[in-house]
Amino acid sequence: MKPSARPGIPGGTVEIRGLSVALGAGPRRVEAVRDLDLTVEGGELVSLLGPSGCGKSTILNAVAGYVTPERGSIVVGGERVEEPGPERGMVFQQCSLLPWKTVLNNVGFGLKMRGVPARERAEASRRLLDLVGLSGFEDAYPSQLSGGMQQRVEIARVLINEPRVVLMDEPFSALDAQTRLSMHELLLDVFRQVRTTVLFVTHDIDEAIFLSDRIALMTRRPCRVGAEIAVPFGRPRSAAIVGSSEFAAIKRRCLEALSEERVIAAAPATPAITAPGRRQQAGA
Repeated sequence: MKPSARPGIPGGTVEIRGLSVALGAGPRRVEAVRDLDLTVEGGELVSLLGPSGCGKSTILNAVAGYVTPERGSIVVGGERVEEPGPERGMVFQQCSLLPWKTVLNNVGFGLKMRGVPARERAEASRRLLDLVGLSGFEDAYPSQLSGGMQQRVEIARVLINEPRVVLMDEPFSALDAQTRLSMHELLLDVFRQVRTTVLFVTHDIDEAIFLSDRIALMTRRPCRVGAEIAVPFGRPRSAAIVGSSEFAAIKRRCLEALSEERVIAAAPATPAITAPGRRQQAGA
C-alpha cells in the first residue's frame, strides 16, 4: 500500500467482550482485568479514567496485542486481535524514538520496515510532520527536542501507518502544564483531521473531560468498567470550556462516580503491576 498520510483515515470500532487478563504466575499471579466489556465507536475518543495501578494500561496492551487474555475477545474493525499489528498504534508516556535516527527517519521507520521506498516514506513523513507542527525539524535528533516536540514526533510516527485505532498511554503526563495544554489542543486538531479512533489512558479528570467524547470510569483491580459518562462538548473545542459550568458539572459526576462503592470495587491490596509492552512505571 502506498502511504498517503492524508486526513480522513476511517477509525475502527473496538469491541471488547468479557476480557480477563492476569499477569505473572503462581504466587505472583495478579488478576489485572476481569470480565471487562467496552465498545468504542469508529472515530470516537474514549478515555479510560481510574486510580493508579488499576489495570488501564493492561487493557491498552491487550488491544495492542502485547498481552494475551485469559478469557474474552477484542475485535478491532471487524478483525479479532491475536497479535500486534500496524492498524493499532501505541503512543507511550516516555519517549520511544530511536535516538540515533533523525526526526524524519523516526517517523518513516514503520514504512521502512514494510518495504516502502525511501522517497515515498520521506514524502509521507514530511506531510505528517507538517500536520503536527514540526516542519523544519526533519534533520533534528530526539535529544535536541523538548518533551512536547518528542511527543509530536511520536504521534506522527504512529499515524504514518494509517492505524484504525491509536492507543495513548498517559502520553502527556511528564510534560509541564503549559506544554500539556498545547499538546491537548494539537491532539484534538490532528484527530479532527485524521478521524481515527483513540483509546486514551489517564488518571487526570480534567484531561479526560477536555479530550474525550466519552469517559469510561474504571474500578480498582481486577479492572472493569464501573460507569460511563458522555462528554457533551462538540468539536472543535477550545481551552475556554475548562472554566464552564458544564465542565465543572461533568468533573463532579466523575468524582462522585469514582468515590461510589460500585466503582471503587472491593479488592485485596496487591502490588502495582507493569504489563508486558509497557515502557514506564506502573501506576496507570
